[in-house]
Amino acid sequence: MFNFEWLRTFKAIYDSGTLTGAAQSLYISQPGVSLHLNSLEAYTGYKLFDRSAKRMVPTERGKVLYNFILEPVTKLESAEQLFHKSSKIDRATISIGMCFETFQFTLEKHISSLPFNVIIKFGEYPTMIADLEKGLLDLIITPQKGVQKNLDFKPFSRERIVMVCGAKTDLKALKALLKAGKLEQAEDWLKHQVWYSTAADMEHLKKFWKLNFDHHPDFKPNYIVPNICSIVRCLSDSVGFSIIPDFLCREEIKAGKLKLVWEGNDVIENVLHFGTRKKTMYAEEITQVQAIFEKEAF
Repeated sequence: MFNFEWLRTFKAIYDSGTLTGAAQSLYISQPGVSLHLNSLEAYTGYKLFDRSAKRMVPTERGKVLYNFILEPVTKLESAEQLFHKSSKIDRATISIGMCFETFQFTLEKHISSLPFNVIIKFGEYPTMIADLEKGLLDLIITPQKGVQKNLDFKPFSRERIVMVCGAKTDLKALKALLKAGKLEQAEDWLKHQVWYSTAADMEHLKKFWKLNFDHHPDFKPNYIVPNICSIVRCLSDSVGFSIIPDFLCREEIKAGKLKLVWEGNDVIENVLHFGTRKKTMYAEEITQVQAIFEKEAF
């Protein structure tokens, strides 16, 4: 008899690339993972992975199967999460979507004090808004607003997008050019400096450049790091530039580890919103989380 868990395990192996990684993500033993895979291969009659010491490499049949089952398995897992009845009815669970940096800067230190379960999800804002509407998320922190009638967006703070640099960066030439209004020369000077950005999002850099220099940046950052918090750590007491939200580096600027270089001739500000469904059974829990963000307001 065919077993859905075989497909779940197959997908986990494909995504992680190892039996160990799949076992950890599914919270089952590695022998259990191997058993599921062997059963699925016996059922299909095909070898789905080429096994090596370090990695499970999908075969052509494995790739075809993965592409075929990816969407339905993902939907079934979402349905499982959405409709699962917890054996403990005295402790609610809410799912919150936000960017990694917002979580690390604001909510992370308060998680252990919350009297309910919390699932944190990171992702793109349009996806978060769609998941909020579907009921997969209960609260999102977002600079973007949706137009769905069943959703409510409440502004609570602002973030300013600014140019910063490491404390050891020499700014004399740049400040003289900016003061004289020589933007073309300032841009040329900046393009020859060391730049940091993130792998997932260069929108801050693109938007800042377009607004102040009237075109998109025509250079590539020297260092691509995992997230903005990594940029702050890399730049602290060092040399280089980046375009990031001001609240993520305020303490480092006060401590003299970073310098605020320029806010731009046209300041970029994003309004941050709480996104919720208008009808929710977790109003009390959501209010507690919102209170934390309002207290830590950027």
